[in-house]
Amino acid sequence: MSISPKSPGIHHIALRCLDMETCKNFYQNILGLPLALDTEELIAFIAGSVIIAFKKASPPNPTDKFFTPFNIGLDHIALACEDEEELNRVAKGLKDAGIENTGVKLDETLQKRYVAFKDPERIQWEFYMK
Repeated sequence: MSISPKSPGIHHIALRCLDMETCKNFYQNILGLPLALDTEELIAFIAGSVIIAFKKASPPNPTDKFFTPFNIGLDHIALACEDEEELNRVAKGLKDAGIENTGVKLDETLQKRYVAFKDPERIQWEFYMK
């Protein structure tokens, strides 16, 4: 028997970061996401109808300083983008801010355009056309 939950989509995404101030600066000042919560242990931002929250990471191996998408768990996160003009504006803004990114690319499988970039922890994000 299938549970089949009725859900309009993602409520929030919880991630870990090593440096809360660097994380806050990146998401608030570079990406421009509104700050929803700022405590010593938790910061959260609003991305459309989704909350993106960060807690301080305590990696079991002190040499693990960056995220890798090849372990079990998160590969990347994609935020929806409504139109190509906005996608191009975001890609230019990332480039102008010196943020490593792919530029606007075409996902050959779904035939949708996107721009992928990495945050300071090396977690990959995408702005992806609806």
